[in-house]
Amino acid sequence: MTILIIAQHDCDSVDAATLKTIGAAQKIGADIHVLIAGHGAQRAADAAAKIAGVSNVLLADAPQLEAGLAENVEATVLPLASRYTHILAPATAFGKNVMPRIAAKLDVAQISDITAVVSDDTFERPVYAGNAIATVRSADRIKVVTVRATSFDAVSAVGGSAPVERIAAAPDSGLSRFVSRDATKLDRPELTNASIVVSGGRGLGSGENYAKVLAPLADKLGAALGASRAAVDAGFVPNDYQVGQTGKIVAPRLYVAVGISGAIQHLAGMKDSKVIVAINKDSEAPIFGIADYGIVGDLHEIVPAFIDAI
Repeated sequence: MTILIIAQHDCDSVDAATLKTIGAAQKIGADIHVLIAGHGAQRAADAAAKIAGVSNVLLADAPQLEAGLAENVEATVLPLASRYTHILAPATAFGKNVMPRIAAKLDVAQISDITAVVSDDTFERPVYAGNAIATVRSADRIKVVTVRATSFDAVSAVGGSAPVERIAAAPDSGLSRFVSRDATKLDRPELTNASIVVSGGRGLGSGENYAKVLAPLADKLGAALGASRAAVDAGFVPNDYQVGQTGKIVAPRLYVAVGISGAIQHLAGMKDSKVIVAINKDSEAPIFGIADYGIVGDLHEIVPAFIDAI
């Protein structure tokens, strides 16, 4: 079995989600190839070559691949597909954009958001907002799979010495064009990769309270900031802070939920956290059902006391 990983990268380095996808691939087979599709991406290819467990790196470098448009990435992958038994990518916005098109063009079923590898043709994935786990077996000749990165350990970014092979990029499909990208610059850890996450909900009351109460706690803990959908819908924070089924999936070592009731939509995105601390004035809030530690009371009093105690 030979496995192709479609890497998520910024042309300089390989994203942590890709390292975890390679971790998943190692549970399937040993011969792992990584595709770097981009423009001016030699440094990313060199970084991929150093990843432990990677046996070959394919570099497709062309202007039409710079923006990662699904149509152009898919057209570059298709001529390679027959070499592989599995094609994997992280279940990020990038992977969710590219992989369905590859699966459709190959006329195979995509296996989405896997959380465990049972065998080379059988995988586990969450359904019903994570309330049930489906075991899926695929008889397709090529398995097209997206990987929930939070469910797998990252491989080491160093220790490998794979060769880098340049391949031809497909011509521009002309089906879509890149217009612009607004990238958020963070002074904190990135939400999906953070080891500690502090999230706020509607119980904070306002965006001003969100910043006033949660930012000092996140600063003290060196944490990323997240939010429930209710807080995002209320305009407290931008939607890229959202944790949940329709937001980002996180599984940090420590998750602190402040003023979050624990709707099923939110729990689906954070219940795999190693330790969960909940602060809420409602003792019947569903969040306490999965919390390792719960504090019932006024968050405006508890959080400052929490900060002072750290």
